[in-house]
Amino acid sequence: MLERTLAIIKPDAVERNLIGQVIHRLEDAGLRPRALRMISLDRKTAAGFYQVHCGRPFFESLVTYMTSGPVVVMVLEGEDAIARWRTVMGATDPAKADAGTIRRDFGVNIEHNSVHGSDAPETARFEIGYFFNSLEIV
Repeated sequence: MLERTLAIIKPDAVERNLIGQVIHRLEDAGLRPRALRMISLDRKTAAGFYQVHCGRPFFESLVTYMTSGPVVVMVLEGEDAIARWRTVMGATDPAKADAGTIRRDFGVNIEHNSVHGSDAPETARFEIGYFFNSLEIV
């Protein structure tokens, strides 16, 4: 089924000039960027995006990290895009991610794991709408 999902290249990967390598991998997996831009998140925007984690022990450090430098936000489209992107990303903890995944190859630790991806269709709709309006998605 053709789906859309949100992808974020996080500050650690942007800082290490990995944007092109991440995009290359997602394209190799059959995913097509339909919207893309580099932005800097302020605290309010980052906290709103990660509101589902509010109250968890890692929330404050996550917001601080996501505001520490620019990120690249993208809408990806493809067959089973959500599952496919999550497979390409790998497990949240790079130490537990499969060999050849983005997080295993580029992630620093469980928080600085280089990329984000929506985990379900409902989440993808919310996350895509958080960063893009319909006119920006081609």
